[in-house]
Amino acid sequence: MRLYAALFVIGLAVYGAVAWDRIGKQSAAPHFVFQADAWLHGKASIEPPLKGDDWAKVETVALDDGTEVSGRRLKTRPMFKTLAGLEIPIQRIAQSKRVTGYASFPPFPAVVMLPSAILSGRNGNDVIPTLLIAALILPLALLVLRRLAAAGLSTRSVRDDLWLVAVLAFGSVLFFSAVQGKVWYSAHVIGVALALVYAWASIEAKHPVIAGLALGAAALTRTPMAFMFPLFVLEAWRMAARVVAAEGEGSTPEASASGSLNLRAGKIAIRRRLVHPLLQFAAPIVGFAILGMIFNYIRFGSPTEFGHSYLDVRQQVQIEQHGLASYHYLSRNLAVAFTLLPDLLPKAPWVQIGGHGLAMWVTTPLLLYVLWPRDKNAIHRALWITVAAIAIPTLLYQNSGWFQFGYRFSLDYLVFLVMLLAIGGRPLRGFAKALIVVGIVVNLFGAVTFDRQWKYYRGGNQAYDVVVAH
Repeated sequence: MRLYAALFVIGLAVYGAVAWDRIGKQSAAPHFVFQADAWLHGKASIEPPLKGDDWAKVETVALDDGTEVSGRRLKTRPMFKTLAGLEIPIQRIAQSKRVTGYASFPPFPAVVMLPSAILSGRNGNDVIPTLLIAALILPLALLVLRRLAAAGLSTRSVRDDLWLVAVLAFGSVLFFSAVQGKVWYSAHVIGVALALVYAWASIEAKHPVIAGLALGAAALTRTPMAFMFPLFVLEAWRMAARVVAAEGEGSTPEASASGSLNLRAGKIAIRRRLVHPLLQFAAPIVGFAILGMIFNYIRFGSPTEFGHSYLDVRQQVQIEQHGLASYHYLSRNLAVAFTLLPDLLPKAPWVQIGGHGLAMWVTTPLLLYVLWPRDKNAIHRALWITVAAIAIPTLLYQNSGWFQFGYRFSLDYLVFLVMLLAIGGRPLRGFAKALIVVGIVVNLFGAVTFDRQWKYYRGGNQAYDVVVAH
């Protein structure tokens, strides 16, 4: 227990030291605090003035026949699209009555900000709650890694697992995200913590209700994390198959002679054993989904609309042309995730990073080890399926994560990649540890400089001011 407490203190000390000048004040994008304060006043909408970028805005207009409708003006053609999906020519608008602002992000992180909103209203601090959750990630990560060892799925020592905790906490883009406090990064930090809780509960399908609660909350934090479900489902299947196989060891020779019948009976038995844990797993997810859909419907008249279709941003043109998710965005996002390098300059500042950030293997070079595991055990395939299920929606998404130090959308599935490192079995010796240290140094640079020293980022402060990072 002391080790876990020490990890929390270390995380809080390191993140707090790097975030130092931000701790005592609200961040520049406190959307979740504003949302929490709105809830406390019985409202779904956010009263002006709105602070920061990426607000969803719904305009209410009066038409030439005196009726009022709400929606948004399209940027690709002279039409007004209502919440119901009808398109009305702009010429029919007689008067703009009002513009209503909404937080365009899944709302669960606003729950975390409720204490701040209770204490200080809209002026509540969003940096401190983010730092506290970030520090909690360290002991949660060790819990998951030791759970893998207890289940016989990892042969790592505690010392090895501590190195992997360092990879996640300080050797990845979690580091620069944890010290910001802004809406985008708070969501990532809370999402990583929930992914760890989900992973711990999903190993051997031990805690279906906790797994469902964590997944439901994560889906209302970062939408792609709704696709974490394969890990629990496949682990539940594996454990049911194990139990059925163990119970079948005492079958008679006559019964075992009919192989096809036994195989069919075995599958039926497995499915029966799956019903109870899957229902326990699904129940809280359905509960979170219903709450989320009700909240969306109240705001936008659609149970599946979080508000990104109503973002008041320059990307609205491409959203109208290609949608929020499309094959059109895949090549760019693959390049951002896997190919981007820093620019090396012949004079100060010597290095600059583009607005799309750095590739995953640059910020976390040890991730290369997941491509060549020494061992592939029972959970290996389930973890890769889970990573793929979460990654595909982000790779098809209209935004790459811009403006960023590294590919921050990888945080949606980074926990499962670290688990793959744990079960992969390759020794963490000199070269591996050197890669971990390099990753920590790279991400310390990002955590210290991002949103502070814009000379290290191509376009600098001006670029950041005119783009949206949602």
